[in-house]
Amino acid sequence: MTALLDRILEAQEFLGKNREDTQSPKEKELLLLAIDALWFIWRDGRANDFEVYRRDVESKAPARVIATFKTREEAEAWLEANPNPPELAYVLIDDEYHVIMSSRDGKRCSLVPHPDLEYHLEEMTRDGLPPAAATFETREEASAWFNRQTAPPAQTVIQIGGQHYLAAYYRNIHHRALFPFSLVEKLHERRKKRKQEGRGEEG
Repeated sequence: MTALLDRILEAQEFLGKNREDTQSPKEKELLLLAIDALWFIWRDGRANDFEVYRRDVESKAPARVIATFKTREEAEAWLEANPNPPELAYVLIDDEYHVIMSSRDGKRCSLVPHPDLEYHLEEMTRDGLPPAAATFETREEASAWFNRQTAPPAQTVIQIGGQHYLAAYYRNIHHRALFPFSLVEKLHERRKKRKQEGRGEEG
């Protein structure tokens, strides 16, 4: 922790020096924004969360989620009970990515399915399927192996019954999930359908 706080101080000093040197008002404003963001992390007691976040980014893990729910009803009840929901944050509902979106007037929030995980798997398979670190006959065997690990990596490629899966561990909420790489095929199918309908190629 001390090492991280030292690096935050160094980063603030670096940003401050660059802010003094620049003549552009816009650049001064952007650099001040970055400095204030680092102060917020420090003074709001978020340094531990920030350190975990940076570790996940460095490991190129799936996008961070802040909560997980078994059903949409549970997720919506949590959202309604939250007086200040974190807009644009990701949550998992039955291990499917959703993003928290607010209405234009800011009075209502909703949970919208999001293909971020599919994009992540697509990027991992750009040069073909990655090698599997472990192989299992059944999902139950894979889950038992995954659950036995006290501190698993943020992501591990495995095989279950001949199919590739990503074993993802969300350190911030201590949640484990198994995502099939076949989700990429569904993403491609949706893009093809949207293109045929003249609605663009995005997922």
